[in-house]
Amino acid sequence: MANLGYIQVVRHCNHFCGFCSNPSTPYVHTFETMRVLVDDLARRGYFGVILTGGEPTLHPDLPQIARYARQQGLHVRMITNGSRLAEVEFARALAAAGVELAHVSVYSVRADVEAGLRGVPGTLARAFGALDAAHAAGIELAVNCVINRDNADHLDENVRWFVEHHPYVRHFVWNALDPSMGRAEHDKARFTPRLADFELSLHRALSILQQTGRTFRVEKVPLCYMADFAWASTETRKIVKSEERIVHFLDEKQTVRQTAWEHVYSDACTPCSLRAICGGLFDRGNGYDPAELHPVFVSKAAIVSRIASEPEHVRPIADPAPPAVPVGRITLEGERRFAAQARAEQRRGPKPT
Repeated sequence: MANLGYIQVVRHCNHFCGFCSNPSTPYVHTFETMRVLVDDLARRGYFGVILTGGEPTLHPDLPQIARYARQQGLHVRMITNGSRLAEVEFARALAAAGVELAHVSVYSVRADVEAGLRGVPGTLARAFGALDAAHAAGIELAVNCVINRDNADHLDENVRWFVEHHPYVRHFVWNALDPSMGRAEHDKARFTPRLADFELSLHRALSILQQTGRTFRVEKVPLCYMADFAWASTETRKIVKSEERIVHFLDEKQTVRQTAWEHVYSDACTPCSLRAICGGLFDRGNGYDPAELHPVFVSKAAIVSRIASEPEHVRPIADPAPPAVPVGRITLEGERRFAAQARAEQRRGPKPT
């Protein structure tokens, strides 16, 4: 098993994505509060840690915690909007600290669409610069994309751009939008796509990636909308390999250990040949229509065999559930930043409908 844990380094961000499901909180981290979480993942026998946010590069101790995680034997990854990673010296500093893989979020290679989704102009060029700077620094790269109403029809256009202009990007991650929290919850009708809206576009995108020898994963998309690539479903892979996922949330949820998926199915799913390995429809915010789900009849054994045969970074799980540790703390500075973020969102962020 190759379990990966997530640590939310910060919860504030310098972008104002209209579909963000990760609202700011008054909780903050210091290096010491992050270090105990790294120790927790190392004690669990996890393969790696993903440093995320908010925007993790806004935390001044990011290089320090990356270095510490690497020293504990964890593979260090980061999810970023690229705003700071585009700075050449900062990219070099993260590489020297031990960041081995950076997931740069890009939602559309159409500059107007990307700016509209981000709520901030000029973000696309900055993200492209982040890819170049990180690559030059020796950091492996992936592109993350949240599937939403504005990019659902041109996911394959995004892929073609990266294959042509940033050929060193070898891995892609697609996430269906989560309409359950934050701005996404308040404006779900504006940003949540129908499953049918992106089915063909996603299939074309994944086909291009497969044809060009790249790797990819898809999260929160039911298998009836990606049956040809069911082996790439994050949930399916975890079901087949009995993997778990720890998320150290920097809010009142604290640590969440995911070993099962609280997703939605419909009566139409009952005869589906892939029902046992499908994560279903991620719809805690009631933004999707379960009536879009339908059965497929393909070989489950072939999918399971393909996933099981792939080489993995295996580490024994010595203790799957050690005592939980506190995640961050609420401080006056955290409350001040939380209030400032709320004011900024009212001024600049996409308005609820």
